[in-house]
Amino acid sequence: MSRLKTFFADCTRIVAQKLDELVPSVQTAPKKLHEAIRWSLFAGGKRFRPALCLAVGEAFAASRENLVCTAAAIEMIHTYSLIHDDLPAMDNDDLRRGRETCHKKFDEATAILAGDVLQTLAFQAIAEDKNLTAEIRVRLIAELARSAAKMVAGQQLDLEAEGKKISIEELESIHRNKTGAMISASAKAGALIAEASETEIEIISNYAEKLGLLFQITDDLLDVTQTTQVLGKTAGKDITAEKATYPALYGLEETRKLAEMVHAQSCQELKKIARDTDLLCEIADFILYRKT
Repeated sequence: MSRLKTFFADCTRIVAQKLDELVPSVQTAPKKLHEAIRWSLFAGGKRFRPALCLAVGEAFAASRENLVCTAAAIEMIHTYSLIHDDLPAMDNDDLRRGRETCHKKFDEATAILAGDVLQTLAFQAIAEDKNLTAEIRVRLIAELARSAAKMVAGQQLDLEAEGKKISIEELESIHRNKTGAMISASAKAGALIAEASETEIEIISNYAEKLGLLFQITDDLLDVTQTTQVLGKTAGKDITAEKATYPALYGLEETRKLAEMVHAQSCQELKKIARDTDLLCEIADFILYRKT
């Protein structure tokens, strides 16, 4: 197993353990609500955002003990966003991570509430993390709240762009918010916990901003090149919904070239840091070549 695969596997394991501690059990009332939360939260997935938080934090010598609670909180925010994105009023999807979406398994009202609880639990987890100083906790809460708000704004812009011809600048604005904001926040959170310098935090933020854009570009490519069985979610949804995507504006070949360029820009940022950032560059490689 490669170093990156081992790292991802370790992250998945320790984040799952922390999530299990932070989220009420299915025996806790109201049982249906907590069953719905756990249905979505433990459905699998790459755990990419918490892994990025851990990778950046460890690059700056932070301990996993100090990083894992925030990493788990980031996954809770991400999962809440997926639950809400899948709702009939949003993307109207029936499949997520290879299983029924939350509203299909339970009902729409329960899915909305499950997302609401996950978001609030995420901020509670960071606020009560005694491994971190009060100052760092406040900075983390502010950063994640700001980024989560950008994510929501990006979703609104995405909905408004359906069926319309938009510019490249407008497309980038959608995805820098909808996808990129929380990816950037994940990386920045790791640097904040590690007490990196402000210059280092800025460089990591630039790296992660490019990484978030790369993630969306490859996501758009996968939607038109992979099957539902491979993706674990409905393939071709972007075309059906007339979404604004990179392949729709550039075509497949130009989109692939754009992905390679953004990948190179992301890795170039890492050369400005006097740390071992090889794993962070491998993460960029993983996003560029991912198949799911």
